[in-house]
This record gives sequence, structure tokens and C-alpha cells, in this order.
Amino acid sequence: MTTNDFLPINGTDYVEFYVGNAKQAAYFYQAAFGFQPLAYSGLETGNKEKTSYVVQQGKIRLVFTTSLEPDSEIAKHCNKHGDGVKVTALWVPDARKAYEETTKRGAKSYMQPQSFSDADGEVVCSGIYTYGETVHIFVERDNYKGPFLPGFVAWNPEFRSKEAGLLYIDHMVGNVGWGEMNTWAEFYNKVMGFTQLISFDDNDISTEYTALMSKVMANDNGRIKFPLNEPAHGKKKSQIEEYIDFYKGPGVQHLALATNNIVETVAELRKRGVEFLTVPQSYYDTVLERVGHIDEELKILQDLNILIDRDDEGYLLQIFSKPVEDRPTVFYEIIQRKGAKSFGKGNFKALFESIEREQERRGTL
Repeated sequence: MTTNDFLPINGTDYVEFYVGNAKQAAYFYQAAFGFQPLAYSGLETGNKEKTSYVVQQGKIRLVFTTSLEPDSEIAKHCNKHGDGVKVTALWVPDARKAYEETTKRGAKSYMQPQSFSDADGEVVCSGIYTYGETVHIFVERDNYKGPFLPGFVAWNPEFRSKEAGLLYIDHMVGNVGWGEMNTWAEFYNKVMGFTQLISFDDNDISTEYTALMSKVMANDNGRIKFPLNEPAHGKKKSQIEEYIDFYKGPGVQHLALATNNIVETVAELRKRGVEFLTVPQSYYDTVLERVGHIDEELKILQDLNILIDRDDEGYLLQIFSKPVEDRPTVFYEIIQRKGAKSFGKGNFKALFESIEREQERRGTL
């Protein structure tokens, strides 16, 4: 696959969820994950169609949007998918050029380039479709000084939670249907100039019962990493199939949020009620034989159920939450990299067996 820099990307601008109740979703992410209130758009700002709350922690911006009308595209999206990610917005130096370069290479247009302005300046946005009903919006904001985007006002509620040490989005995982992984990997390569960092097949990611395949696509500067998962045949229904069944199609499965101190972050999140997957305590009996020396005290990692893996460049620490929706769809990964560039291949078996235990409880395995 070739490397092209026709689509320079500075980083993730924001991730927008379409949800049934934006006010309550925003409160949950503040109280449970330590996000801070940033901006608001709704009836009070003249928006009669939808309400949006924006929260931020480190470089991570999440937007929660609810329809004020029962037949809107937002309402239909929530009815079909439940609460889920609609937009992965990418911060670019030139939104018009990003649109032109991607659409001429075959991307389906979602939004033609548009300029939005207010007293704080101008933002240019454009957008394309990706897998399922998910879209990428290109955001050019060099000439804007407002809290978020034109049409939003600063949101300063009395309630503020303490941050939990989350810094930026390390990667964002998409689940696609049977036989679609290569199609979408090719899309990211040809349409957006991404290259394949790594791939896993069902020999790498399988248990006695379930399997999946995955390819990790990354942009030129490595700031955007999109692993793409598809189901593989196993004795029982994999987590990818379960997701697609309940989400009613492809979509964003999880966001991996980076921290510089996973022990403090996870301890804080647990205290606030975030639920995480657990692995058998026997995992820790042999893990150091596999990963070698680590700086952290193993007993503390074991108590918090944090997983460890190593590659040629260092090691990483990671843990996965249970789904944060009633449908078993979206969840979160908390990750701390200590040199490692990989994605925790050595933990896949233990992780998948943990997910299968949850599937069994749900009756969906």
C-alpha cells in the first residue's frame, strides 16, 4: 500500500454521538469519566431542531446531540442504532481540499464544503461517508477563537467533576460486516491515503468459541489510527456479530483513551461507577514471564484488572470497560503506552474470553 500526504490531518477534532437524551449523556460523561463542560447549542441559542452538549478532557472532545423532532435523521439514527457515534471529525488545515481529494478518489459526499461564522471567526467544514452510517467531517478552524463551533455558546454549569487523567484518543475501532474489512481498509488507503500498520487474523484473535479479523489503518503522521474489525467463523457468536446485531449495522465499537497514569485513572473511574471487564486472576501468574520487567507493581495492576503486553519498542497497559449503552455496543479502552506501538495482541485471548463471559450472561454468545 502506498503512502500519500494528499490529506494532512492534525488530529481528531471531535467525536459526535447521536443520543436519546443529550443532557443526561453529557452529565454521565462528566460524572463518570471526568469530562469538563465546554459548549452548548439548543433552543436558547436559536436551534429549534436539535440540542448538543460538548465536553472536553485533555484533547478529547465529545459531542452529544439529541433531536427535538421525532422524524429527523438524528431521531431515526437513535431509533435504529441506539446511542452511538455518528461523526468522527478530523481537524485539517484545509477542509475544501480534504473534500476535493477524498471525493475525487471515490468517497461519497456527506457535506459539501461550508463556511460557518460568528463573532469569534470562521470555521470551514466538509464531510464524507465511511462504513455504515458513520461519517467523517473535516474541520478547518485556524480562523476561529470561539469555545467550539459557530452556533455554540460557552457552557458553564455549576456542576464540575474532577478530571480523570484522560489525554487524547489513541485509536478508534470500527466494526464492519462479514467480508467487509478489506473493502474498508482499501477505502482508507485509496480515498484517505492511510497505510496499514498491522493486521490480525482469526489465528491471532480467537478462542475456543469465537474469532475475528482486524486491520489497523493509520494516517501519514500516525495521529489517526482506525482498527477495522470483521467477524470470523467460530463455534459461537463473536462480539463483532453481537455488536452488528444490536447496532443494526457497522459502526464505531470503541474509543481508546490515553492516559499517562493508568493506575490512577482506572482507580478513579472505578470509584465513579465505570464498570470494566475482568480477567481470571491466573492471567497474572505468568504475565511477567511473557512481558518481562515493568515499572508498575503487579499486585496493583492485578487488583484493578489492568492488562499488560509488550512489543519490540516497549510495553503497554490497557483495560476495557463494559458497554456504556443498554445495547451491547459502544465501550471504552483506557491505554497507557510505555514505548509500545502495538495494540495488545498478547491480551486478545484473555480479553475475548472475558467478553464471552459477558455475552453468556446476556444470552447472546
